[in-house]
Parts: sequence; structure tokens; C-alpha cells
Amino acid sequence: MSVKRRIFRCIAAGAAFASSILAGAYSQGISTLRDAEIEDFLDDYSQPIFRAAGLPENSIKIIIVNDQTFNAFAGGRYMGVNSGLLTIAETPNQVEAVIAHEAGHLAGGHTARSDEMIAQATRPMLLGLVLAAGAIAAGAPDIGIGVLGLGQNIGTANLLRYSRGQESAADQASITFLDEIGHSSKGALELWRKMRNSQIIRGDQINPYFQSHPLANQRLTALQSRAEASPYFNETDSPEEIARFRLIQAKIRGFLTDPNAVLRRYPLSDQSDPAHYARTVAYYRNSEIEKALSEIRTLTDLYPDNPYFHELEGQILFEYGRVDEAITPHSRAVELASDKALLRINLARALLASQEPSNRQQSIVELKRALLLEPDNSFGWFELARAYSASGDEAMANLATAESKYHAGAAPDAIAFARRAMAGLDRNSREWRQAADIIVAATPGDQKPVLAPGTDTNEQPGLPPDAPENGEKGEQDVPDPTLTIIDSL
Repeated sequence: MSVKRRIFRCIAAGAAFASSILAGAYSQGISTLRDAEIEDFLDDYSQPIFRAAGLPENSIKIIIVNDQTFNAFAGGRYMGVNSGLLTIAETPNQVEAVIAHEAGHLAGGHTARSDEMIAQATRPMLLGLVLAAGAIAAGAPDIGIGVLGLGQNIGTANLLRYSRGQESAADQASITFLDEIGHSSKGALELWRKMRNSQIIRGDQINPYFQSHPLANQRLTALQSRAEASPYFNETDSPEEIARFRLIQAKIRGFLTDPNAVLRRYPLSDQSDPAHYARTVAYYRNSEIEKALSEIRTLTDLYPDNPYFHELEGQILFEYGRVDEAITPHSRAVELASDKALLRINLARALLASQEPSNRQQSIVELKRALLLEPDNSFGWFELARAYSASGDEAMANLATAESKYHAGAAPDAIAFARRAMAGLDRNSREWRQAADIIVAATPGDQKPVLAPGTDTNEQPGLPPDAPENGEKGEQDVPDPTLTIIDSL
């Protein structure tokens, strides 16, 4: 396969890549991370930018990808941020610049336009294929091969040129959005300088016409004068913002880097807050629990109102079997950040594991509260199923399992567990209707679900008359079935 054909196929595959963000990520080889502290940081920086970009409030879901390369992407209702972007960036403003760039793609509708451009780019390639076949059939194979190559060149060049245009537009949009919220674009220039220097050091011999992105030096040149003319160019991150970012970087390194490497990077002589945080995780992963607890309790003593320090203490205790001790720090974390579903799920797991009947009922309460915050959290539904089962309520356990399977993308299993739940639920109850909604939503195409015999043929079989139709699951937020990735840095 020629280089040009490989380039075209890579771009087309990237632009047409479809997967369920949460349900299908693993099948696509994408490992995603959930962490309330990191998500809170990204949300604080992204929401003002999304508003400036005219994107609907809370319409974009940010996912954290377990990938140590410096990259991000966007498409549909999703934005992906690699863990490596957070550890390699030097300032919050640099992360903010990347978020603004990706918001430029979303606000510009580049997903749909990329699909259109791919279709246009294939036309000269197909035409070249037809003409080449005719030339070969007429006894002129050399001409046929030349025509075939010309069609491929034209199609590939058109697509790459369009992709570079989108990147440039997103770069310019990022400055507009940052100006709108009164923040500096200096972080963007710092990133492109770093990339330019990297290209120079590697001595890359790059053909700019066969790149999906403009060269780093071109991007820097295009942005520099406008960015430096902004009245906000010299605005800087506050010491508090820098300190918060350093903690997040330490946490990511602690969890995703070899523990011994972490301990070398953050030696005991370093008594900074990020060093305590990183060593906590490294000791925890090395099963040195008392050292881990000593480090994290240094932080909880210094910052008793930081929910994430309490969360990590609770996690360490829970994972190493000290369940009853874990309840107190997890409870404190929820008290300090009651709007974080992940913190409530962690507390519920500790309550359920304690085996105390009263704690078991409280775990159900906490999980229900968590699922009001994140109705599509399949793990939360799974834990609720466990809690109901431990309480002897198998019908509700089956219903919660059906929800878990549905949000994990396992439609056949969701239908099976919803049917089991309906068998044990009152037909006039809200829970029975919830199970019916799952079956309708999980059933593909125009297939009518058969939920109970002897129903009116004018109704969905076995469904109450006001049940949702056409595969809609009531007012529950159903995740987008596909993501089209239209950009990576």
C-alpha cells in the first residue's frame, strides 16, 4: 500500500471512527478514566469556554483517556483529553488553550463537514479507478496506472487541505473564546513553540502538503500577532490555580507511572503538597499502607476541607479491607462535595461492605442520590443492584442490573434483566414502567417488544399506553451511540 493511500485511509478512519464513549471504549482499545477531582478541574476550565463558544449549557461531556501522549480530540457531544496532556502541560492556561481549540471544532460543526469532505474526496479517486480500468482494458496499462495514481493524489490532497483548514479555523476560534472570557492565549503559543522545537530537534523532513494538521511553526506564526495583541495576553494563572494543577499532575503520575519512578521523582526530601499526594498513591500501589496513610493524613490535617484528600484516604482503607474505617473519610468527602456522584458511589460501596443492615439501607440511599446526578453511570447501577440483592429485593436488583447493562451498551442483557424485573414488580408501579422503558429503548429498529401476552394490538405489546415509542427511553439521558473523532492535536 502506498504512503498516500495509507494517509488517506488513516484520515478517513479517524473521521469516521464510531464508538460508544462509555460503553464501547474498551472494544475500541480506548481506556477511559474516571476521577472526580480531575473532572472537576476540567469542568471549571471548560464550561466558561463552552459558553463563549455558544455551545449549549452542559451539552459537552469530557472524557479522560488513559494515554500518556499529549493529545485531545472532539466530536459530536464529546471531548476527549489524554492523561498525558495534563501531565505534560506546564500550566493550566496551556490546558485551557487545548480545550478552547477543541471547542472551536465543536462550535464550527467540523464533525458533519468532515463527513461531507470525505465523501467529496472519494469522488476523484473513484473516477480515477473507473478511468484506469478503462485504459487497462483498452490495452494501455501504463496510462491506467498513472490515471489511478492521479485520482488518489487529488482526493488525498483535497482532504488533507480541508483538514488543515479546519485546524487553522479552530486555532483562531480558540483565541476568540479565550478573549471572550478574559483569559490569555499565551498558553497556545507556548505549546506550539514546544512542538516546533521538538520537530526541529528530531530533524523531521515533513512534506507540509501531506499533513492533516498545519506544521507547528505555521500555527505559531498564524496565531502570534493576534494573541499578543489581546488585552489579556499577559494575564497569568493564579498561585492557587497552579497549586491545584500540580496536585492533579502528582495524582495522575502516582496512579499511572511506576511507583518506584514516582518515589524517585518525589523523594522524601520534597515536603510539598504534590509530593505528599504522589507518594500517597505510590505507597498505596506498593501495598505500603501505613506509609500511604501517613502521607495522605498529612494533607487532610493541613487541608481538612479538601474532599479529594478524604476520598483517597477512604479508598486506601477500603481497598485493603479496613471497611469500617473507610466510612468516615468517605462520608466527609461527600459532606464537602455532595454534588459529586463518584464520591457518593465510593461511600455507598463502603457502607455496603460493612455488612451492617442499617448501612446497607443507607448505601441504597447514597446510590440513588448518585444516580440522580449521573443517570447513565453503569457502575453506579451495578452497585445498586448489589445493594438490593444484599437486602433481599431481587426484583429491584434485576431492574438496577438492567439499567447497568443498558448504559454499558449490552442491550440483550438489559432486556433480559428488565423482563425478570417486571415479573416481580407491580404492573402499576413506576419501577415496572421503568423496566418497560428499558426494553423499548434497548430493542433495535422497528421490532416491537413482546412483554406480556393478551395486550391490545393498538398498543405496544405489554406496555402502558403512555410508554415511550420509537426507542426513546422516557426522559432518561441516553448516551450518544456514536462519536466521530474529527481532531487530534
